[in-house]
Amino acid sequence: MASEMTWSDRRAQEVLREVATGQPLVHCLTNIVVAGFTANVLLAVGASPAMVENVEEAGPFAAIAGAVLVNLGTLSMEREVAMRAAAAAAATARHPWVLDPVAVGALAHRTRFATELLASGPAVVRGNASEIMSLAGQGPGGRGVDARAGSEQALDAASALARVVGGVVAVSGVVDYVTDGSSVVAVPGGSPLMTKVTGVGCALGALVAAFVAVEGDVLLAAAAASAVLAAAGERAAARAPRPGSFAVGLVDELAVLCDEVL
Repeated sequence: MASEMTWSDRRAQEVLREVATGQPLVHCLTNIVVAGFTANVLLAVGASPAMVENVEEAGPFAAIAGAVLVNLGTLSMEREVAMRAAAAAAATARHPWVLDPVAVGALAHRTRFATELLASGPAVVRGNASEIMSLAGQGPGGRGVDARAGSEQALDAASALARVVGGVVAVSGVVDYVTDGSSVVAVPGGSPLMTKVTGVGCALGALVAAFVAVEGDVLLAAAAASAVLAAAGERAAARAPRPGSFAVGLVDELAVLCDEVL
């Protein structure tokens, strides 16, 4: 049976405090649609975002960053070279990195590329149910970034993938599930509006990177990141019931949660 984590869990609050006080440098190789929103989410919790995608710089920068996010949203040949270099450099430096396999399964090339990147040992793989099932070889994938399966349906695939990678797998959905292949943490909460704003899932990948940069218990760090975002989503939806204002409110509420732990 899965354990559960919410914002009321002191462990989630403690990890957020670690982020806010440690101000980890998070190297984001992410997609062009969400870069600004992702940076604002990281800034709201006290982390320091950087988007260094130059082929010559991505690897060296990954070696000095506290953590790295590799998000496959808008791939190009140049980005792929930079992502390979960043993942390899992070692994060599023993810095945690997070793989967000956007649209894996829906497109064959990125599915092969994501599978290749697994060899560099991501600390966390974070995706929706269809992406995780496809990466684990247990499903055909979804429709682009849209999941065709619920998060609970991907639990077996997530556990199997975590054991193969030797890390943690986080599945986003109505309930988020985080597993290291043996233990499972369920993270309820959030708001349906989180699916109406571009980049919320991608921003969660960045939050996970910030949290694993300061917390050595990767399972705890990834679950805490989900719990913090879910709480911010619930609070934002209570005062901003439309997508545009909700996006701004989500960033605001993350900052409020950060203030609360400080």
